[in-house]
Parts: sequence; C-alpha cells; structure tokens
Amino acid sequence: MTVTIQPGAAQGTLAAIPSKSAAHRLLICAALADRPTRVVCPQSSQDIDATLRCLQGLGAQITQREDGYEVIPLDRDKPVQEGVLDCGESGSTLRFLLPVAGALGAQVTFQTAGRLVQRPMGPLVEQLEENGCAVTLDQEHKTIAIAGRLMPGVYQLPGNISSQFISGLLFALPLLSGSSELIVTGERESASYLDLTLRALADFGVVPRQSAGGWTVLPQPCRSPGLVRVEGDWSNAAPWLCLGALGGESVTVTGMDMDSLQGDKAICQVLTRMGARISVTGDRVTALWGRRTPADIDAKDIPDLVPVLAAVAAATPGTTRITGAARLRLKESDRLETTAWALNALGGQVEQTEDGLIIQGRAALEGGQVAAAGDHRIAMAAAVASGACTGPVVVTGAQAVEKSYPTFWKSLRALGKEVEEDPFGP
Repeated sequence: MTVTIQPGAAQGTLAAIPSKSAAHRLLICAALADRPTRVVCPQSSQDIDATLRCLQGLGAQITQREDGYEVIPLDRDKPVQEGVLDCGESGSTLRFLLPVAGALGAQVTFQTAGRLVQRPMGPLVEQLEENGCAVTLDQEHKTIAIAGRLMPGVYQLPGNISSQFISGLLFALPLLSGSSELIVTGERESASYLDLTLRALADFGVVPRQSAGGWTVLPQPCRSPGLVRVEGDWSNAAPWLCLGALGGESVTVTGMDMDSLQGDKAICQVLTRMGARISVTGDRVTALWGRRTPADIDAKDIPDLVPVLAAVAAATPGTTRITGAARLRLKESDRLETTAWALNALGGQVEQTEDGLIIQGRAALEGGQVAAAGDHRIAMAAAVASGACTGPVVVTGAQAVEKSYPTFWKSLRALGKEVEEDPFGP
C-alpha cells in the first residue's frame, strides 16, 4: 500500500491505543492463571494477534469480546505435542513464549516471518539448552523448535541484551517444580520493560524475590484477579506528540498514565528538552510547538522512539546526536540505516554512527518518497516528518504500521492531515 501525506501541521485530539507491551504480558499471565480472566484491550495489532494465536496453540481458549478478550487458561497437565505456533514478526511473542513452552514441556515449533529468525537468540537458547530443553533453529524455513522440559536451576543472562529474554524466563520459571535463580550480569538495558513484566506478574500474584544479582523464583501459581486493563501505549502516542511539537495549534493524546512504567513515557521529557511545550491534565497529554533546539539523546532505554525523534531533529536547526541505539540494527529493518535513508530522502541530513545518528537539522524538509522497509516505526517517522515538509510525503509499504497500529493512517487523518491511500501501491 502507498500513502501520500500532504504538507501541513497536525492538530486535534486522539485516544491512545492499548499498549502492546502491556497486552503481551497480561495475556500470557491470563493464559497461565488458575481461572478465566477478562482482558480489556479494545484494539489489537499484528503483534498482539501473534501472541493470541500462540497462546491458543499452547491450549488457552480465548474469545474476543467488544472491549477485549475472555481468556480461559491452558491446562498445564496436558502440554501440547507437535504444535506449530505462528508468531509472525513479533519478537516479544517468540522471546516470551519460547521459555514458557519449555517450562510447560510443550513440543512445539514457532513459525516466524520477516527478519525475526535472524535476530539474536543465542543467550536465551543457551540457557534453555543448559536446563533441559533442545532448541532447533531452521533459518531456511524460518522456524524455531523446542522439545524437552525446563528444570529448576541457575539461569544467567547478560543485562546488555534484549530484556525480552529476561522477561521470558520470569514468565517461565514460576511454572517449574522447584526454586530457580535468575542472574542478570552487568548493566541492564531497557529496564522499564522488565518493570512492566514484574508488574504484570504481580497483578496475577506472582512475585519473584529480588536479589543483588537478579531474582530467586519459587514455584508460584498465577492467580487471576478476574479483570485486567491494558493501559495506553506511550510508544504509539509518541508520533502524535512529535507532530504536535512540529507546529499547528496542538496535539493531545488521551488515556495516558503518567505513572506508567513504560520507558517511552520519556517522550515528554525529550521533547521538552527539544523546545516543545508539553502539558498534562489528568490522562490528557498535549504537545505544542515551541522554539525547537537540538539535543544529545541517549536512546539506550528508549530505542523505539529513535525514528520519530530523529524526524523532529531533522527539522530542528543545529546538531542532534542520538547514541545508545545499536540494537536498532536488528529490528524489522536495520532501523538506524532506514531512519537515515528515510529522512535524507525527504531533504534531511542524517549520518549513521555505529550506535546512533548524527542529525544536522534544518528549519524545514522538502518532502519526497520513503520506503517503509517493512518497518512500522519507519512509516510512522515519515508521517511525523510530513509535519515539517513543504511538499508531499509518499510512503511505500505503508501497511507496515499494521504490526503495532492498524488504524494509524486513519488517526493521522483525524488530526487534520490530508492522507491519500492507494491499496494497490507497492
């Protein structure tokens, strides 16, 4: 699909969509619980759908309701044998549920898509294999199979890898028959995502005992609270707040929690440093343009914000440096490379470094054509950049947004932007 976005500022109010990070975690806990759970999550995405499919493949019964899902837990005494679980391109689904499948003793194959099977899994696979499971990776067919059953023991992961590996083990280890130690060495990256995992577990009565090096995890049943609500998504509110920072009257996102543990809540702080005016009233967050100023941004804990922040920086006179984002080279695309290509195609001046970007900002961008490269964050960055362009922005492969935000283009139109969709475009 090709989308053409006409130049001009955005303004208006949108309701936040549910956080897919929170949805993954709450749905997994619900599927492992002692009784049914109603999960309030009024909008889905390709990634959330992937977790739903895989949980059903592991034996959970999930019924869609008007405002979310009714989850009847899987039977832990009847592990699935020879199942195929389609996780698409969802890294969270794969990394969370691979160790869970091992803890259940399920013999299953995860079918992946896109670049997911190429993204690093080594440290997690090593821990699974050292503790009772056999894991087989088939690059040609893009599958990962697991067999055997995890045993209680000592699990050790470095902190500077994907926090999803650690979260996956936090979901899995309470299912084992005895006590385990989960040791995380070195500095932890994306620590806020671990906090999200621990909060979801706590909502279901599972509380690993924290130690200096990690956690002691005892066998603990998930006890359903009956009903849980998925909070608003800060990652997907960020494009709208960035558009507000680029001009127009203002952009407001409702349904946001300022006490959220989501790391991407930092969008408010970073945009303020870049000159935007951010105001908060209850659950309403409003971004209004100010005198934009460049900034040095450490993206170690907010990697998903890099493309949209880079779009703002490209239209901010002066030099903005983004560091700590080397992991973006292993996303749906090489996200540092594709961010630079996209913004340069629109008249920006962006240079890649090993772990980030150097952006020589200017007062306005020109417009042009951007290839989304199969990456939802790149399509969204192009939409943000359109707020500072003097000409149209054409996004090819614009359907990439369906991974996390299927109604993205509709929402952009609701903010007063003229958006034309060609479903037959590349």
